Amino acid sequence: MIDNLKLLEMYRQMLTIRFFEERVFELYGQNLVPGTIHLYAGEEAVAVGVCANLRRDDFITSTHRGHGHCIAKGARLDKTMAEILGRKTGYCKGKGGSMHIADFNIGMLGATAVVGAGIPIAAGAGLSIKLRGKDQVVACFFGEGASNQGTFHEGINLASVWSLPVVFVCENNLYAMGTRQSRVMAIENVADRAAAYGIQGVVVDGNDVLAVYEAARSAVERARKSEGPTLIECKTYRHKGHSRFDPAAYRPREEVEAWVKRDPIARFQTRLMEESVLTEDEAQKLVQEAKRNVDNATKFATESPFPEGEEALEDVYVVAKEERTGK
Repeated sequence: MIDNLKLLEMYRQMLTIRFFEERVFELYGQNLVPGTIHLYAGEEAVAVGVCANLRRDDFITSTHRGHGHCIAKGARLDKTMAEILGRKTGYCKGKGGSMHIADFNIGMLGATAVVGAGIPIAAGAGLSIKLRGKDQVVACFFGEGASNQGTFHEGINLASVWSLPVVFVCENNLYAMGTRQSRVMAIENVADRAAAYGIQGVVVDGNDVLAVYEAARSAVERARKSEGPTLIECKTYRHKGHSRFDPAAYRPREEVEAWVKRDPIARFQTRLMEESVLTEDEAQKLVQEAKRNVDNATKFATESPFPEGEEALEDVYVVAKEERTGK
């Protein structure tokens, strides 16, 4: 049973992620975002449902589509937006951008643009937890495309062999860039592969935040009790193309319309109202609050300075010549 305050917080987080992503989309159109962007709109139930089970000292690893993961784990909106806009007040001082946000203070070990690269990092973090004798957990987010990478096998296999406290979360939005899953996988579910590693595999409706929450709750509890990793596959759908430049013309219109009707935020709101957890007035207040917070984050970011040219080599690790040669 989830108490009402937590349910409302999960709803607020989902709204915040959606409005944040919509604003990033707008800012990109104004030429204020360096590089490209990969939006999380439509997949909010996954990040929120999983992270609602995590403590501040737990860890997550993320992907190129990572804004939602950061926000759900507790990242500040203003510093996240500043990083996306390349400003020095951002989490990585404006040098990482949209796909490389990290904040170790909240357990956000970093997003990465390399598909599947977060999986072995998660296994490494899990090994660290085990060696230190802690009860922390790592949640590792990745897309179904990453499940065809060698890092998927290597990371999950090690986590299984060493019984590491990692929850592997596959966000299956059906398309790896523009390639449909059915064209590159002979099985229907990524989670079916869990059997090959001797771990539990679970398939859930990724657009139902409560279904995701319950699956993650069980997986996190097992991980904390040193019962090993779990592979959770969340069936979901991104509302936009793979990146800002992708019109996603490869997706049938009927398919897009069907998935949009299953919007995770609208579904959750309906359920909260049916169960008298949320009223129409309260919903509107939460919407306005989320929009106001995104407005404030945008103001902070756009008014922040860019890094100076001479700062380019700061915070970069370089091995001194003496260390390399031993002289």
